[in-house]
Amino acid sequence: MKHTALISLFLIWTACVVAQPIATYDRTEQDFGTILWKQPVSAKFNVTNRGNQPLVITYVSTDCGCTEADWTQTPIAPGASGEVTATFDANMLGRFHKSIGIYSNAEETPCYLTLTGTVATQLENYDQTHPYTIGNLRLDRTDINLGDGHKGELLTTEVNIVNIGENEYQPALIHQHGHIHMESIPAKFGRKQTGKLRFTVDTQKLTQLGLTRTDIHLARYVGDKVSEENRLTTYATLLPDFSKLTAAQRLLAPDIQLSDTVADFGKFGEKKKLTRTVTLTNTGKSTLKILAIQVNDLTLNVQLKKNELKPGESTRLKINVVKNYMKQRQMVEAEVLLVTNAPRHPKVTIATKVKK
Repeated sequence: MKHTALISLFLIWTACVVAQPIATYDRTEQDFGTILWKQPVSAKFNVTNRGNQPLVITYVSTDCGCTEADWTQTPIAPGASGEVTATFDANMLGRFHKSIGIYSNAEETPCYLTLTGTVATQLENYDQTHPYTIGNLRLDRTDINLGDGHKGELLTTEVNIVNIGENEYQPALIHQHGHIHMESIPAKFGRKQTGKLRFTVDTQKLTQLGLTRTDIHLARYVGDKVSEENRLTTYATLLPDFSKLTAAQRLLAPDIQLSDTVADFGKFGEKKKLTRTVTLTNTGKSTLKILAIQVNDLTLNVQLKKNELKPGESTRLKINVVKNYMKQRQMVEAEVLLVTNAPRHPKVTIATKVKK
């Protein structure tokens, strides 16, 4: 009896350890370098749930009134990602170091993110704050992620820019795209004038579920042409809309569980191809449908045995990495994205990593 009780206690303890959310951040510090006084700057931290239970960010604290935070308010499903955005509006010149405390159900103590930099009245070097160059324009990023949305929603984000040329500049796209709109704030930029490009994606005009990647090109001068040097890339993810489901329908909905949300392939060595398998299980009460599968790197390819699962049914997803496709790259970190008809987990991701 004593032996049985010890086994039972061990099993309970093991279940408590295994069944939990795990929060991993893409980084824990943002160094803004030198920024302008009274010019707010923002940092977006991506948080991914690598556990097997929903991750809930309950609160985000800041250590002064000059820093504001926003975060994903809904539970983050296993394999899914959320965001914590911190905006710093400097009211004093000089060096700064700000802490942001992330409180969640993943840990008993908060995880701290930091913002660092120096506030000045004028910038001489934009390498830290605006590291990307397109013509006489400096930008803080060229990969523009507008996040997730449902059909009919407008997704918006802003890119910080500065004109480093001697002449006035008026931002414009070379070709217009039906689902993307760009607004320049202000409309024209004088020498060393800073501002923003506001991008909006109309999800009503997206044609497929999942991730839509669009290359757009910023004109450097009147009559400019499309090239690699003036390319920006936008990302927007369209998810199914479950807003009209009743409470009863949600109780009877399908759900998805993954055997793993991380596929670490290790090193190729002498092998030409590596394979990892992830098991998908329908833990809900009606048929689960995999509506879309996408990979964000050509090095990967996936094979799914079944895209519809009855309650309690499982299937295997094979993820393959081919060495020849890596070319000159020594390491690949990519994601497999699945879009489902499960209201609790409409989007799940599997992080992959492989080295030559």
